[in-house]
Amino acid sequence: QVQLVESGGGLVQAGGSLRLSCTGSGILFSFTNMAWYRQAQGKQREVVAGINRSSTATYADSVKGRFAIFRDNAKKQMILQMNSLKPEDTAVYYCNADPPRSDSWGQGTQVTVSS
Repeated sequence: QVQLVESGGGLVQAGGSLRLSCTGSGILFSFTNMAWYRQAQGKQREVVAGINRSSTATYADSVKGRFAIFRDNAKKQMILQMNSLKPEDTAVYYCNADPPRSDSWGQGTQVTVSS
């Protein structure tokens, strides 16, 4: 059974930073392309950043230059370092495979950026 657990969210002022973590189990983590997704209230879920098995990263235009994605295959962990946060980054953040597995959505972690 695949389980992905997100952590590290919180409340931060605009311009601040947060570091999100995702830990996986029941998944061949090192062989899986992974991504961070987010869903703001009333909006569709969107891809924030992706990282393939070779650690090549891609970013949504809205977060380029502010967010950085990393992975540690030995720990089955993925990190999203978020800097220069904006109120529009407020959302629930999820990790999943890329493309996402329908059976692997976790609870997510809430990120709230105040202006």
